[in-house]
Amino acid sequence: MFGTMRNPSGEVLDYTFHAGAEGARQIAVLGHGVTGNKDRPFVVALAAGLAAAGIHALRFSFAGNGASEGRFADATITKEVADLGAVLDALDGYSVCYIGHSMGGAVGVLRASRDQRIGLLVSLAGMVHTRAFAEREFGDVVPDVGCMWDEPDCPLSQAYLDDMAQIDTVVERGAEVVVPWLLVHGSEDDVVPLADSRDILAQAGDNAELVVIDRADHVFSEHAPVMVEKVVGWLQGPWA
Repeated sequence: MFGTMRNPSGEVLDYTFHAGAEGARQIAVLGHGVTGNKDRPFVVALAAGLAAAGIHALRFSFAGNGASEGRFADATITKEVADLGAVLDALDGYSVCYIGHSMGGAVGVLRASRDQRIGLLVSLAGMVHTRAFAEREFGDVVPDVGCMWDEPDCPLSQAYLDDMAQIDTVVERGAEVVVPWLLVHGSEDDVVPLADSRDILAQAGDNAELVVIDRADHVFSEHAPVMVEKVVGWLQGPWA
């Protein structure tokens, strides 16, 4: 429907569109986390739930992930912010909500704080303290030799670590997000702690709210229906 999407590096971004109500001009764009892709079960479930509620949904894989072109080793937050910009370029004329999971949540904060084309923002277990995350999860892995979480298709690059360290944290950018913003986090998340969402919420204005899903993990394994219900219900407010 939207043709071929290419990022500023010329790499094709793989996406799937879920049609909502005929003639609707609102669309939710779903971005995944590190080592993920657009086909993770909870991402698919959320896109399907949005479409069933009449809201168009587009889930895509950042460059180097899933079926998108590019190298995983080059996938950094900074590059993914540019990837998201390319998706927004293709959605001219639509009202956009960006929904980002984990590292994709940090991407959303950085993009939404400077790009007025994002009219609504949702962070799912959103990463905030990037340097701390990289040190905590990959501090014992040799960059450009080892892999993230021992996944052979996900090499840990020095470029990734450098980008995470340079960004350090997106917490202060929370004050620059002025659009309606929903943060959703599981109480049992052992990858991105709930404290990340609480920290950035403290910097945000009255436009932001946090929903904590009791006992949910980082990918909402047993709680995807609850997560979908919370996000869809929230979006039906401004987009009613």
